[in-house]
Amino acid sequence: MDKIIIEGGKRLSGTIPISGAKNAALTLIPCALLTEEPLTLRNLPRLADIDGFQHLMNQFGVTTSIQGSRPEDFGRVMTLEAPRITGTVAPYELVRKMRASILVLGPMLARMGEATVSLPGGCAIGNRPIDLHLKALEAFGAEIELAQGYVRAHAPDGGLPGGEFDFPVVSVGATENALMAAALANGTCRLFNAAREPEIVDLCNLLVAMGAEIEGIGTSDLTVHGVKRLHGATYRVMPDRIEAGSYACAAAITGGEVLLDGAKADEMQATLHALRTIGVHAEGEGKGVRVAANGTLKAANLSTAPYPGLATDMQAQLMALLTRAEGTSVLTETIFENRYMHVPELNRMGAHIETSGRTAIVHGVGGLTGAEVMATDLRASMSLVIAGLAAEGQTEVRRLYHLDRGYERLEEKLALVGAQVERVGDE
Repeated sequence: MDKIIIEGGKRLSGTIPISGAKNAALTLIPCALLTEEPLTLRNLPRLADIDGFQHLMNQFGVTTSIQGSRPEDFGRVMTLEAPRITGTVAPYELVRKMRASILVLGPMLARMGEATVSLPGGCAIGNRPIDLHLKALEAFGAEIELAQGYVRAHAPDGGLPGGEFDFPVVSVGATENALMAAALANGTCRLFNAAREPEIVDLCNLLVAMGAEIEGIGTSDLTVHGVKRLHGATYRVMPDRIEAGSYACAAAITGGEVLLDGAKADEMQATLHALRTIGVHAEGEGKGVRVAANGTLKAANLSTAPYPGLATDMQAQLMALLTRAEGTSVLTETIFENRYMHVPELNRMGAHIETSGRTAIVHGVGGLTGAEVMATDLRASMSLVIAGLAAEGQTEVRRLYHLDRGYERLEEKLALVGAQVERVGDE
């Protein structure tokens, strides 16, 4: 199994290209199930999760072709064609490693009138039930049954009649599933307290490009007037705001300066605000975001929240950065209840972090030291890389399959700005 070896203490300087957003791409790919015509997605990141979702789509009879598969390319172009769906079952062996697989439920139900999807897996960062996905689909007229580890969904003859659903708590995935199901409903579907993340807007924009009728894009109240059919489209995946924020933390912890080429400042305002609070220059510049850290890092009190608040996917990376800040910082995780599994690993590197429930207290330390550490989930793995970049000596990060799910060719991008990072096979 591969590991990454990092020689710490190198100041990052230069330009890092930002890839297409993993969280957006995994929502756009299943839209191919909604039409018989080709769907072409540009700027797809080269990630294990994208490959996994491609295999899942093939399970349903969707053909996929990829351009831009040269090793030196960042991003790819994928064309998906589903003129005929040959299966409606998403089996456990394909779904278990990737939670986003549940996103085939809505579009499959809308087009075929039925779907059977294994209960999903993914990072073990806390209880992430899919009950809101199912309740939203039921509100639109679906019949749902849970049996033997699978969700079985059926639509009435003639399709989903439509309806209304008010989310008791904001759910990105459930909003996405509901939107795709609603696009081909017979009537009108309304969602209240829907998620507003940029990835939701990206999905809505693609659906509109395919012929869907959606009102309220970018707000928490969405109205979808179902149409008889959707057509194909060519669409570019939005840049990855979490990847951009991660590299921003990497630059800041080394006292470096980088241009995050392709990042959109208006989609990551909460992250940029957090960085500025910590004492880092972080502003939009041209077609990217410039990040520079020239002075002392300052302690900060940060709390995750649904968009437009601070993304939970940035909590671990900011925690790594705050280990080098002067003073004591407090981080509060409001989204997931088990997202501090990286804390013991950071403490192995000399950090001083205490946790109590959903709160983490980060006492700034004078320096970190390299160590052998183990990734526990996707964003936790990046926090260890960030800490390793600033640590004295050598850091080895293991369990890279977590990292490969969300960061396209990370070691190559870090090398572009002066990091000494190498991926090697674990003996």
